[in-house]
Amino acid sequence: MTGGPSDEPEAGGSSDEPDPERVHKVMARAGVASRRACEALIVEGRVTVNGTVARTGDRVVPTDCIELDGAVVAWDPGLVHYLLNKPRDVLSAASDDRGRRCVTDLVPADERVYPVGRLDADSEGLIIVTNDGELTHRLTHPSWGVDKEYLAHVCGVPSRRALAQLRNGVELDDGPTAPAVVSMPQPSMVRIVIGEGRNRQVRRMCEAVGHPVLRLVRTRIGPLSDSSLRPGENRPLTPDEVRKLHGAAKAANRR
Repeated sequence: MTGGPSDEPEAGGSSDEPDPERVHKVMARAGVASRRACEALIVEGRVTVNGTVARTGDRVVPTDCIELDGAVVAWDPGLVHYLLNKPRDVLSAASDDRGRRCVTDLVPADERVYPVGRLDADSEGLIIVTNDGELTHRLTHPSWGVDKEYLAHVCGVPSRRALAQLRNGVELDDGPTAPAVVSMPQPSMVRIVIGEGRNRQVRRMCEAVGHPVLRLVRTRIGPLSDSSLRPGENRPLTPDEVRKLHGAAKAANRR
């Protein structure tokens, strides 16, 4: 971040270096609010740049990190974020040496992108595909623990005891699971919300209580859901959705 409103790019600097821009203009272009409203947010002390409270007139370059109320403002024009409804038999990978279809084959990005976390090939539902390393870290690292919601069609009808086991944590071969939010909206259909991300965790949890999964669909990632996306469809995330994902990660990290 450059110092203040009087700071200007030095004459004779490299033409490859981006000119610093005022913070409120960058925030407005990222879809936060109007320029006037963004200036007000800065005056209120709600905006930081690289961890320092911003001042009116401060300037930034793309390597600077702008945050509003602790949520990152994604303003790098090179960053792309897609929400994809992954169909069954598509890999949660950037590529496959056996030529199988991957989630990156289903988004239109020209940039090199990768999935955030994993959904098993035989599982379906929402997954984010992006080139945003910071967001990927926040959504996948165990220390952040962003909630993810799944709808599982299982064998049989789980008893109250089985649902209580899922809520309280079940013993798996890699240790007990953390408490989960569990409900049964209809017989043989279990809704599970977890903050962990172990391999095939929901399937293993259900199997551990005697109700193997027949079909598994992820319906929510943090604050993000979209029932209008059909299998195989994607859409770009809005700047507000990206900020909310960062905010959800930060809130989970404080729990």
